Amino acid sequence: MVEARESEGLAARIAAVPAADRVAIVDRRFVGHTHALRLALTDPRFDATAVPGALSVQAAARPALARALAAGQDAAGQDAAGQDAAGQNAAGQNAAGQDAAGQDSGSLPDALASALLAEGVAAHRPELGVLVAAVPASDADRAGAAAAVGAIDGEKVRLRNAVKARDGFFTTYCVSPYSRYLARWCARRGLTPNQVTTASLLVALVAAGCAATGTRPGFIAAGVLLIASFVLDCTDGQLARYSLQYSTLGAWLDATFDRAKEYAYYAGLALGAARGGDDVWALALGAMVLQTCRHVVDFSFTEANHDAISHTSPTAALSDKLDSVGWTVWARRMIVLPIGERWAMIAVLTAATTPRTTLTVLIIGGALAACYTTAGRVLRSLTRKARRTDRAAQALAELADSGPLAEGLAKVLAPFARRLPGFTAPAVALLGAAALVATAALAPWGSWWPVLAAAGYVLTSGLAVARPLKGALDWLVPPFFRAGEYTVILALAAVSGVNGALPAAFGLVAAVAYHHYDTVYRIRGGTGAPPRALVRATGGHEGRALAVTAAAALAHHTGFTVTLTVIAGALTLMVLTESIRFWVSSAAPAVHDESGEPA
Repeated sequence: MVEARESEGLAARIAAVPAADRVAIVDRRFVGHTHALRLALTDPRFDATAVPGALSVQAAARPALARALAAGQDAAGQDAAGQDAAGQNAAGQNAAGQDAAGQDSGSLPDALASALLAEGVAAHRPELGVLVAAVPASDADRAGAAAAVGAIDGEKVRLRNAVKARDGFFTTYCVSPYSRYLARWCARRGLTPNQVTTASLLVALVAAGCAATGTRPGFIAAGVLLIASFVLDCTDGQLARYSLQYSTLGAWLDATFDRAKEYAYYAGLALGAARGGDDVWALALGAMVLQTCRHVVDFSFTEANHDAISHTSPTAALSDKLDSVGWTVWARRMIVLPIGERWAMIAVLTAATTPRTTLTVLIIGGALAACYTTAGRVLRSLTRKARRTDRAAQALAELADSGPLAEGLAKVLAPFARRLPGFTAPAVALLGAAALVATAALAPWGSWWPVLAAAGYVLTSGLAVARPLKGALDWLVPPFFRAGEYTVILALAAVSGVNGALPAAFGLVAAVAYHHYDTVYRIRGGTGAPPRALVRATGGHEGRALAVTAAAALAHHTGFTVTLTVIAGALTLMVLTESIRFWVSSAAPAVHDESGEPA
């Protein structure tokens, strides 16, 4: 770290720091809260971060900093060592130089932050709120700043800011009031967010094991442990914000472990029910399919509108108006059944009722929430005049997970697709998925009708992606594909009556869902979808649907279970190997979700 008032040979001193390291420049006159300085100097998510009087620059922005220093030396006719205590900036600004916030600070870090902007690097300026960060120009200013620091408990603000600003009702009022203190306890003992995330997973797996016992004490213990796992799940994010320990790997672990915990718990409920003579594997698989499809709706809609050039729709305006009425905010957040409310409901129902009741209520609640959120997004899309970008279309194409069959057909059908109406893509995707699922559910077991329907599904899938997904409702294409693929597996396993088919189908859908979640979080991290070679090797959604229907027609009795198990094992091996390789070695920027609880 370089103190700005001791900036002799500044460029040389910075150059001596290893190129892969972060450098920080702090004005020795800085007065402020320790956490304000921490926000500027330790947040790994941004190439450059600044608060008044302090600047930190990561390795990626070091060349821009060097150019800014060189430009300042040329403009001022002297090198950084000649800058005096008034802090003339790297562009030759004098002691009255304006900082990036438009304040007269005469501070070298502030001047360098402005110079970085001219070099194409915008320094992130964290929201300080009531925290103080200043470079006083006089003794009187210094005394005033010191008094302001003493008037605000910086640690209390730090602890409050560790909690997401937007969360569900259950999380906000039943978990966060005490989990933030658990996060601080973990920070003071050197625990990392990833360690807490892993602990949350282990507790949830133990909860699933308790549910699998099929006994009332086991169900009660499972409910208690599931809540404990959720508390730890909240704690890991709060710990990351409290200690500014963000990482790409951590964001991936947090996202994927949430799904692993929930779906493992569904399996535990099904195993526990089986011990009591009740087969609820179809319900467990149905709950997983519904929840995964809900998430795909969320992801697709978000990506489609991430950078859309649009006017606010009347529906969005109404939503904003409702948000101004306090109680409606919480009511609407609870209606969508976010993870906090959902896990609390599952825990209570597990302890007090049966697995069948728990899963049935979960499916009904999830279905109502899905109808509410999807209907609102459809209305927004239809009433919003938007022009979606190539980036959004590319993200939707990656979320579609089209394999070689759909890809090849899309190229052939592209000239024809350009002449079709704008709603064609979601319409044919829905038609193909619905026909496939209906045929699988209604056709006699072992017949070839589902295979013919799967061939039609391949055709409609190719037509749906034959042109860029830029239509108002094209974000529905990936969810329709997910629903078609997952539900046909469920339908075939349910109607087969083959022993072990439904648990094997559960494993297959879990493997495919992991692949789709992995795709989502790669896109969110700005690194793009998994390699096309992996997507082609896994067959794409249409290839897998065709393979499963063919297996149902060809296999008999236990052969179908074995086939599903083999496909699930092969997919798990391929997607896990590539996923772990990528996330462990990824150079993607550190990220963390601040948008609130996912559905």
